[in-house]
Amino acid sequence: MQIYLVGGAVRDQLLNLKVKDRDWVVVGATPKELLSLGYQQVGRNFPVFLHPTTKEEYALARTEKKTGHGYTGFICDFSPNITLKQDLQRRDLTINAIAQTQTGKLIDPYGGISDLNNRTLRHVSSAFSEDPLRVLRVARFAARYHYLGFKIATETLTLMVEITSQGELEHLTIERIWLETEKALNERNPEVYFTVLHKIGAFSVLFPEFNQLYSIYTKIDNFSHNLMILKQAVALTENTQYNKTAIRFSALCYNLASALAKNTELSCCHDYKKLIMDLVSRICIRLKLPNAIKEISLLYCEYNHYIHEAFKLTPQDILTLFNKLDIWRKPQRFEEILLVCEAEFRAKIGSKKSSYLQPKFLLELYQTTLKIDISQIIAEGFEKAEIKQELNCRRLNILTKKRLTILPYFTN
Repeated sequence: MQIYLVGGAVRDQLLNLKVKDRDWVVVGATPKELLSLGYQQVGRNFPVFLHPTTKEEYALARTEKKTGHGYTGFICDFSPNITLKQDLQRRDLTINAIAQTQTGKLIDPYGGISDLNNRTLRHVSSAFSEDPLRVLRVARFAARYHYLGFKIATETLTLMVEITSQGELEHLTIERIWLETEKALNERNPEVYFTVLHKIGAFSVLFPEFNQLYSIYTKIDNFSHNLMILKQAVALTENTQYNKTAIRFSALCYNLASALAKNTELSCCHDYKKLIMDLVSRICIRLKLPNAIKEISLLYCEYNHYIHEAFKLTPQDILTLFNKLDIWRKPQRFEEILLVCEAEFRAKIGSKKSSYLQPKFLLELYQTTLKIDISQIIAEGFEKAEIKQELNCRRLNILTKKRLTILPYFTN
C-alpha cells in the first residue's frame, strides 16, 4: 500500500499559497484493509475514507468509464491494481494531477509543474470531455488564479466549446451549477468565471434569465457593464463580514434595475414591472438560491433608483423606502443593498475613489430614528394599530428635522 498527497494541496504548495485541504490517494489497497486500520468510509459509490486521527480524506486509486450523460454517468474501478498514473489521468487539469510521496518527492506524469510555471490551465486527457462539470471548474480556476496570470490553454477552451455545443451542460443538476458559481463568486476575480462561460457559449445555457434581462435595456454592452459592477462589488466586500455572495450575485442583476429606473413609462406599468421582476425571481428559484440572496437581488433591483436619488427624496419618501426595505428589522441587509448601489455607481464613473455619499446620508437618517423608544409609545397608552401609526409619525418627524440639518452637508 502506497499513499500520496494529491490535488489542490500539491498545486497550492508549489504556488506558495496557503494549503487549506489535504487529499490523499491510496494505491494497492482495498476497502477492507483501510477499515481494519481504523479509517471511516464515507459515500457508497466510490471508496473515500476519513483518516482515524486527522479526518483528512483518503481515496483509493481509481479509473472511470463513461456510461451515460452528465457527471454521474460513470462506472468506477478501484481495484488494488490501479496505478497512480492511471488515477491521475482521470483528473481535470494537469496542475491538479501532480502527486507527492510521503518523503516529498513529486510525481508529475502529465506536465503539471511545467503548466504551473507557465501559468496554464490545461486538461489532462480526452477524458476531460466526459464530465461537463469540468467546464465550470476550469472557469472557476481561471477566476481563482487570474491574479497570478493563469490562462486557459487554447486546446482546453476548444474542448469546453465542444462540450457546451453538444448539450452536455444541460445534464448538470442545479445544485452543482450553483455550487461552482457560488465558489466562483467568492474568488478574487469572479468576473473571469462569467467571461469564460460567455466566451464558450455556456453562459446562455446556464443562466438564460440573465440573457433575457440583458436584452431589455440595450444602450450599452450589458454583459461587460455588469461584470464591471461585479468587479466593484468584489472590491467593496473583499475584507468585510457582509454576505459577499448575495452582493456579488445582485450585481449581475443590474440591467433589470436599469430598465426599471430608466424606462419610466414602462416601469409604471404593473405588467411590465412584474415581468422583469419575475425574471430575477425565476433565476433565484431555479438555482435554489438562499432567501437572503433572493431578497437582496429583488430589493436592489426595485429600489436602487431611489437610493441613487436619496438627496431628492422627501422625508415621507425616505420613511416609505425604509419601511419597504424593512430596515428596522434587517439593517445589515439594507447596508448590503447600499453596497450593490455603490458598486453600480463606481462602475459607471470608472473610479474606485469617487465619493458616493447616499449610503452615509441614508444611514445617518436611520440612526436618528433609533432614538425613538417603542416601549415609551406603548406606555403612553397607544394600542394595536395605533402603535405603528404613532411610530411612523414620530419617525417622520425626526427624519424631517435631521434631513433638513444634514442635507446641505451632503449636497454642497
